[in-house]
Amino acid sequence: MSVVETGIDAVVHEDENVHHDEQNFWRKYIFSEDHKVIAKQYLITGIFWAILGIAMSSVFRLQLGFPNADNSWLKPFLGKWIDEAGKIDPNFYLALVTMHGTIMVFFVLTAGLSGTFSNFLIPLQIGARDMASGFLNMLSYWFFFIASVIMFSSLFLQMGPAAGGWVIYPPLSALPQAHPGSGMGMTLWLTSMTLFIVSQLLGGINYITTVINLRTRGMTFSRLPLTIWAFMITAILGLISFPVLLSATLLLIFDRHFGTSFYLSEIYIGGEALPNVGGSPILFQHLFWFLGHPEVYIVLLPALGITSEIIATNSRKPIFGYRAMIASMLGIAFLAFVVWGHHMFVTGMNPFLGSVFMFLTLIIAVPSAVKAFNYITTLWQGNIVFTPAMLFSIGLVSFFVSGGLTGIILGNSALDIQLHDTYFVVAHFHIVMGAASAFGLFAGVYHWFPKMFGRMMNNTLGQVHFWLTFIGIYLVFFPMHYIGIAGFPRRYYQFTSYDFTKSFTDLNMFVTIAAVFTFFAQFIFLWNFFSSIFRGKKAPQNPWRSNTLEWTAPVNPGHGNWPGEIPAVYRWSYDYSKPGAPEDFIPQNVPYSQTLESNLPHENEQISMEAEIEAQNFNDQFKNTH
Repeated sequence: MSVVETGIDAVVHEDENVHHDEQNFWRKYIFSEDHKVIAKQYLITGIFWAILGIAMSSVFRLQLGFPNADNSWLKPFLGKWIDEAGKIDPNFYLALVTMHGTIMVFFVLTAGLSGTFSNFLIPLQIGARDMASGFLNMLSYWFFFIASVIMFSSLFLQMGPAAGGWVIYPPLSALPQAHPGSGMGMTLWLTSMTLFIVSQLLGGINYITTVINLRTRGMTFSRLPLTIWAFMITAILGLISFPVLLSATLLLIFDRHFGTSFYLSEIYIGGEALPNVGGSPILFQHLFWFLGHPEVYIVLLPALGITSEIIATNSRKPIFGYRAMIASMLGIAFLAFVVWGHHMFVTGMNPFLGSVFMFLTLIIAVPSAVKAFNYITTLWQGNIVFTPAMLFSIGLVSFFVSGGLTGIILGNSALDIQLHDTYFVVAHFHIVMGAASAFGLFAGVYHWFPKMFGRMMNNTLGQVHFWLTFIGIYLVFFPMHYIGIAGFPRRYYQFTSYDFTKSFTDLNMFVTIAAVFTFFAQFIFLWNFFSSIFRGKKAPQNPWRSNTLEWTAPVNPGHGNWPGEIPAVYRWSYDYSKPGAPEDFIPQNVPYSQTLESNLPHENEQISMEAEIEAQNFNDQFKNTH
């Protein structure tokens, strides 16, 4: 694609969006079509859900660490779910586990992370006025918001919210009479998730369309920042996999309310035989995990893209292996669709089929290792600036490596059969998926906060927040590997009933203390975030001396992002510390003709193409004038 061709759609988009009528409060801040406002809506909603989700985990960790303690002090918050002896109701314990997983995986790390930064960065970094469809973008958020309201309302049901584990396997989830958490709470869970999936599909279509069609002049695919590659690949993953989960939830709704038997067969409850025949609960597992494993990368890839940008910027070095990083993300995306069976080694699958899934699972370590190697190589001998965003990005790399190593263990079917549904699995996916992605979210907030709100966050508080959280996460999840190897099963209400688990009572107590400590450390971030919005130091236009296009926009860009002409792009986004350059960064909108002293031979050849870009710019101005 030539340089001129990439700008054609941007021209049309520019003409459509360069003028915006004055809007009232509701259209500007509530039902906004501005991608930046929608990104902030996703972020604030995600923060609310993160507080609630981590608080839930702290409550059920109290039960695990101190099973005989009197928790009556929680009664004002949990009401009837704390009995007269001060103990957490076992049914509510399972509901807490279910809701914690659902909230953190879908509402925080999917919508909160990808919804925030895909919306905020895609138009700004590719040089577009807004998303391809502002209305579709607004609709995407409000579907998510309605899904959030429904899920939140289920917490106040008399029978409690959904309680079947976040994977909601049938038959427990398919029979309303099976369990208190299988009643109305499960119905609301399924309704909420259906709306959530619609939200993600609307958003994904918009992200992909915007990246393909609305890049500014000169922004070829080879000049896209790795953040944009990550967001686009993530959107493709979601578009392919989320409809499969939608089909799984719809079939489950049919089994629950319309007498079908997709997942049910020969079930007895209270001695009564149910009429359902011919279904298979294993079918649900196949459908769920066909989304479930790509979901790992729907959560992780945006965090890795954010980390790529931040590490390059704060190492003051070009990202190592730009094309290899893109190839590794594409490889991960492809393999994500052919490894779902490793979650099902214990379902009685054919051993040969299990070996195929095991082989494919272990192969995914190769592109993952490429990313880890390239991050470390970028850091090597860099002029590193330890901003809070950089610290969280380095922390993500640490979690990605350490959590990935335990993934190789679980990818081996012979080992996984022994470790399945133990705390070893809990430790693995919380480190590699939960903690790593959360650190990507924190890194993104600290890095792009000046562009979001026009102010700076407090660096000292950010560094304290990093160290307390980084240490706390390893203190919580590293010991879980040992108790998992010892056979501790997940989702159990307490471990004092079994002799083989009593020996780890002290370790469980330690994990709980570390978990509560890590939870309270997050209030440092909350204070820093919300106070900085109003009282933070005013941000300069480009506080991190970064190369990407968003830093060429005003400190507080309006709807349309650039008040005048959208800047053209002449180079890739990682020209840091170039020999001969007067500064240690060269933004993407600086032509090669202005950097002759630092150009490489092949870059001098690009100067002849600048005339085409300038001509296109002139034509844009002419078109806007007339």
